[in-house]
Amino acid sequence: MYGIYIINRAGGLIYQYDHNMSRVEVEKTFSYPLELVLKIFDEKVVVDFGQRDGIKVGHTVLAINGIAAVGRQLEDGRDIQELIETEENYPIAIKFGRPKLTTNEKIMLAGMFHSLFAIASQLSPEAKSSGIQVIETDTFKLHCSQTLTGWFLCVYTFVNINNSIKFMVIADPKHGSQDALLKRLYEIYADYALKNPFYSIDMPIRCELFDTSLQECVEQAERMSYGGV
Repeated sequence: MYGIYIINRAGGLIYQYDHNMSRVEVEKTFSYPLELVLKIFDEKVVVDFGQRDGIKVGHTVLAINGIAAVGRQLEDGRDIQELIETEENYPIAIKFGRPKLTTNEKIMLAGMFHSLFAIASQLSPEAKSSGIQVIETDTFKLHCSQTLTGWFLCVYTFVNINNSIKFMVIADPKHGSQDALLKRLYEIYADYALKNPFYSIDMPIRCELFDTSLQECVEQAERMSYGGV
């Protein structure tokens, strides 16, 4: 299990939990000239062409000679591209990997998924399509469920939900259906968010009991996936 996303009716990210996001890292010593083509993307130095030995297009420079990268520079202030382009610096050990998403990137991805979900629902030949339920790739599988439209009973009032709250589970592609986990996530959301008189729908979820219950739920689901008890 990699993580949980909850997206509100407008496509905003209202909750995100990283459970076991593995960070792929590959370090290799290179001679001059560098066989990979690098470029600046979103203030990071990334591989643009020439993937090899586990280093893939899109991977970011994480460190050079053991010194961590901070954006386009190393921690000591040296420019990464200038360092790589200078022959006197070789041989050089460069660590590449998949960078951890920033908060802004997670918010952007949530909005993109919300739009894709709406497009898929409109394009579906099935009437009243439920939208995207599963997206499968070589490295992860995305499972999505949404709240039903209509009226939901809260503690003190009825709340009209014209659109849906979306629950996303990012898991290993080897894992099967996550329907049971998605159903349990909704129950936790209803118990600790919707029934909270101080919580406003579509706002970020900040509740210690919600955090604790969700983490326990994910850990239990992961134990069951691996045949644990």
